[in-house]
Amino acid sequence: MSEQDILARIKGLVDKEHELRAASGQGEIDPETERRQLAELEVMLDQCWDLLRQRRARIDQGRNPDEAQASSVRQVEGYLQ
Repeated sequence: MSEQDILARIKGLVDKEHELRAASGQGEIDPETERRQLAELEVMLDQCWDLLRQRRARIDQGRNPDEAQASSVRQVEGYLQ
C-alpha cells in the first residue's frame, strides 16, 4: 500500500466519520450504534496513521517503505498502555 493509498484510505474513513455524525445528529441512527461505529472507525484510522508513520520512518532511515506492515489492532491500541 503506497503513501497515497493510505492517505486516500484515511480520507475515506474521515468522510465516513462525518457522515456517521451527521446521521446521528439527524436522528437516523441511535447513539449506541454511533458510538460502536465511531470506535471501529477510530481503530482503522489508528492503524492507517501507524502504517503511514512506519513508511515515513523507513524512508528517513533509507529503507524500503513498502516493507512496512499494518500493525495489529492490539498493538496499535496498546501504545499508550
